[in-house]
Amino acid sequence: MYLGKNIQYLRKQKKITQEQLAEEMAVSRQTVSKWETDEIVPELNKLVALSAFFSCRLDTLVRENLADCDDIYSEVTIKKVSGFRMARYVMVTPNPEDDVNRYMDNWASRSGLLAACPEARRIGWDFPYVPLELQNRFGLKGYVAAYVLPEGFQTDCPGVEYANQVDADYAVITVYRPFEAAARRIPGAYKKIMEYLQANGFKEKPQTDILSCFEYVYQKNGMTCMDVSIHVDSVSRTESFTNFSFV
Repeated sequence: MYLGKNIQYLRKQKKITQEQLAEEMAVSRQTVSKWETDEIVPELNKLVALSAFFSCRLDTLVRENLADCDDIYSEVTIKKVSGFRMARYVMVTPNPEDDVNRYMDNWASRSGLLAACPEARRIGWDFPYVPLELQNRFGLKGYVAAYVLPEGFQTDCPGVEYANQVDADYAVITVYRPFEAAARRIPGAYKKIMEYLQANGFKEKPQTDILSCFEYVYQKNGMTCMDVSIHVDSVSRTESFTNFSFV
């Protein structure tokens, strides 16, 4: 159990003293000190209050070593993403992310996009509309890849759908070396944002002309990084931290 270490770690992340946390929790400073050294365990109502104060799931607070995340995730920040035009394509295959990324890279080359704008950004997100029968019987999954088009870019190259994204606010986290443990680190990034937003899933009806979430992979200082962005108004907020579902 990492409860004491996590309380101390999260307190320091918030840059507050034991006295300040004690005041928030309506306990003495000595009690906070004993929490942090695992001399005593907070009562259930205090654990719930701590998880809410630190925007953290209760099971995460108790069981996970949060200090280990420092070299994997950045802090969550809110950023305004200016509207853009994109060219996108979806594939439903057993390995859709790699397949559709290759397809869009080929399209970006054939269309002249990469010649006109070598730094054009390719983003992607899960395509959630694959029937369960196809998922279970054939292992099919869906993924969308899109290139953000620079202003004024025109092409007659077929094979994509064009769409517009309007200005929107996103909660963003960076995952460092995401593919070293992709099955854990990438879902973990979504989980951290949802906890930050105090949300338990995406709304049933996404907003028109706004992506609910997307990922952007790039290299920085020789390291692979992934920015995960979730639209702050596309999630279902809750006062609890349970039943997280990522669509």
